[in-house]
Amino acid sequence: MNYRKLMFLLGLALMISSAAFAQNYKYIGADKCKMCHNKPNKGEQYNKWAEGPHANAMESLKGADAENPKCLKCHSTAAAHPDMAASIKVEEGVSCESCHGPGSIYKSAGIMKNRKLAMSKGLIIPDEQLCRTCHNEESPTFKGFNYEEYVAKIAHDDPTTN
Repeated sequence: MNYRKLMFLLGLALMISSAAFAQNYKYIGADKCKMCHNKPNKGEQYNKWAEGPHANAMESLKGADAENPKCLKCHSTAAAHPDMAASIKVEEGVSCESCHGPGSIYKSAGIMKNRKLAMSKGLIIPDEQLCRTCHNEESPTFKGFNYEEYVAKIAHDDPTTN
């Protein structure tokens, strides 16, 4: 078997296994996150999200942009992933799961108490590269992106994990 054919077959196997693995994860919506992530002693992450630009991302789209897939892929988690959206609506905007990954498998308290386990179940700890999938020159309203400045504006740490 030649090298090209072997690489093709390996790539194909990886794509098939990745697709099968990804289909296990579903987006569940910010209301499910709210159950645990809105307690004062935990940092009220849900309220911080709900009052911020991500939860309100759909409001910034006007006219035809509100239905344009090129806009929706960054302004709505549900619109960007309709095949994986179990109980999430387009109006929710950029939900918790756009940044932290679909929560259907890692959402339980028993899993969330162990970061390594949660990450093995789909939890993503967002970084600059993830943010730049939307905050980039593709956007017609892009005016630059200073990761450190913007991540500080949406910070929502859990004080019990420090």
